[in-house]
Amino acid sequence: MTRPKQAVLSGIKVLDMSRILAGPWCAMTLGDLGADVIKVENPDGGDDTRHLGTAIQGGERTYYLCVNRNKRSIAIDFRTPEGQQIIRGLAAQSDVLIENYKLGDLARYGLDYETLRVLNPKLIYLSISGYGREGPNAARLGYDFILQGESGLMSVTGDPEGPPMKVGVPFVDITTGTYAAQAVLAALLAREKTGEGQLIDIALFDCALANLSIIASNALLLGTVPRRYGNTHVDISPYETFPCSDGDIIITVANDAQFQRLCQALGRPDIAADPRFQKNDGRLKNKAALRELLIGCLAARTREQWYEALRDVDVAAGSVRNVSEAIAVAVDGEREMVVEVPHPTAGSVKLIGSPLKLRGTPVVPTVAPPTLGQHTDEILRESLGMDSRRIAQLRDKGAIA
Repeated sequence: MTRPKQAVLSGIKVLDMSRILAGPWCAMTLGDLGADVIKVENPDGGDDTRHLGTAIQGGERTYYLCVNRNKRSIAIDFRTPEGQQIIRGLAAQSDVLIENYKLGDLARYGLDYETLRVLNPKLIYLSISGYGREGPNAARLGYDFILQGESGLMSVTGDPEGPPMKVGVPFVDITTGTYAAQAVLAALLAREKTGEGQLIDIALFDCALANLSIIASNALLLGTVPRRYGNTHVDISPYETFPCSDGDIIITVANDAQFQRLCQALGRPDIAADPRFQKNDGRLKNKAALRELLIGCLAARTREQWYEALRDVDVAAGSVRNVSEAIAVAVDGEREMVVEVPHPTAGSVKLIGSPLKLRGTPVVPTVAPPTLGQHTDEILRESLGMDSRRIAQLRDKGAIA
């Protein structure tokens, strides 16, 4: 896999021993930035996501494809002594190792941080788990849905009169992978100063709690239990959806000046002059009354008519699209957020591209997620100097596939 010289992580080797989503998301981000990401998979089926989602031509699954671009795959059974030796050999040459196994699993095979740091003191070892690697919950399994519930995120998501609701995407997993990538980049920078690697302990629960942002701040500082606000905002009004003659429009008013301009565009300066609505605190207190007035204005015209009117006065508005509509907009755009790349078995696949847009050190061109063990022989030859005879022996023993 060719890496452009200008890629910021060119020359960095990442050993990705993680599965499912949070860890692979982190590794994919590093791969986008130019790192050589070696995805380690069990020969018996590989990453769990290879069996989740809908299969496309060639047998690959949509779930796996969305989180494994810009990687190479090596299939190793590290339950075997030979497999463990291969992992240690690769770890000794790696800059970063990512894992999300159950507590103690890798230690049984001598692949834990304390063991590998002896072989490679510069190794940055990222460990992702549900609740952290220490404490009473260290051994608990952690999945996105559970963490959305236990962190309080579900309690503030959904209709105020309905049940708690999870976010429509695996939000905790994705943000955990993003936080983890930030931590790896910080550790790489620290290593430039100290010459030493370190252990990074990232917990889904911690990241989910951090994502609560203003909701958590309100709970901490006001002593209240946050509730669900549906499509409205806990601290800002108006900041919600409204019906127009042909569908819903989203209007977000971030300050008092924008509210004045909104009322100007609506042709209702009297609403802006109403003492109940002049300040955001008053608009929050009288949110229901304000909503009724705004609905009466907005329902008379189409979304497009209101977009133009609000754009003219610098008030932000948007529509509620379905996913296919949003992708169509991205395809028509010029930011390369939808890419089509050749695939070994599927012919070609369409993928969401990297959102990282660095002018001086751009991300690498997208390479399709690898098939299971696609690069096993290649990696063993170039990284560990093995010849065909040795590779065949390892395959006969079941250590690789």
